[in-house]
Amino acid sequence: MHIVIMGCGRVGSTLAHILEDRGHSVAVIDQDPEAFRKLRSSFKGKKITGIGFDQTVLEKAGIREAAAFAAVSSGDNSNVIAARVARESFGVDRVAARIYDPRRAEVYQRLGIPTVATVRWTADQMLRRLLPEGAEELWRDPSGEVVLAEVAYDPAWVGEKVHAVEEATRARVAFVIRLGEAMLPGPGMVLQEGDVLNVIAAQHDLADLQAALGTRDGPGRRVQEKRAQDRKPQQKGAQ
Repeated sequence: MHIVIMGCGRVGSTLAHILEDRGHSVAVIDQDPEAFRKLRSSFKGKKITGIGFDQTVLEKAGIREAAAFAAVSSGDNSNVIAARVARESFGVDRVAARIYDPRRAEVYQRLGIPTVATVRWTADQMLRRLLPEGAEELWRDPSGEVVLAEVAYDPAWVGEKVHAVEEATRARVAFVIRLGEAMLPGPGMVLQEGDVLNVIAAQHDLADLQAALGTRDGPGRRVQEKRAQDRKPQQKGAQ
C-alpha cells in the first residue's frame, strides 16, 4: 500500500525506512529539503518539499492513492491540521498525528485523530495506528496463561456489537478506548470507527483470536466498499 508521512525528522525517517522494508511505497513531505538527508541513500520513495497540509503538496505525494497518513513534524497544530485534511478532504481512513503536548491529545482524539504523545512515543505505536495488525500484550498473569491485549481488527467489524466479537473469539472484551476515553462495554455496545479493542483471553488462544478478527463480512464491510466507490469519481475528476 502507499503511505504518506509528513515530517522527516528522526521519527519520520525511521517510519519511512520500516514501511519501505515491509514492501510499502512511501512519500515523505518536509518543508526543509535538508531534512531528507536523514533518509538512507537507498530510499526509493518520493521526497516532497512543502507544507504538509497544503492540498497541492499532498497530491504530489500521492495522497489520493494513500491508505494511511502519518503527521510527525515538530508542530502539534500542523500535525493535526494535516491529519484532518488527509482524512476529511482526501478520505484517508488511517491517519495518526504526533503530539508534543499531552494535554492536547484528548482534544484531538475527540476530533477523530488518533494521536501519540511524545512522553510515550515509540515508532511501534505509530506503526500500529497506520498498519493495525496482530495483538500487543499489555499484561500477563503470573502463570502466563491469561493475557490482556490490545488487538487489531478488520474495519468491517465496525457496526457490529461487541458481543459478536466475544462470540467469534471466545475472549472477553475488557474495555474499549473511544475518542481517548476507556469505556466498559455494555450488552448493546456497537463498535465505532477508531475504537481500540482490549481483550482478556487465554494466551494459547491469541493466534486464533487474531485470525478471527482479521476478516469480517458485515456492516463495516459495506461501509468500506461504499467509501471506495465514492472516492473513485473524485480521483477521476482530479485527473
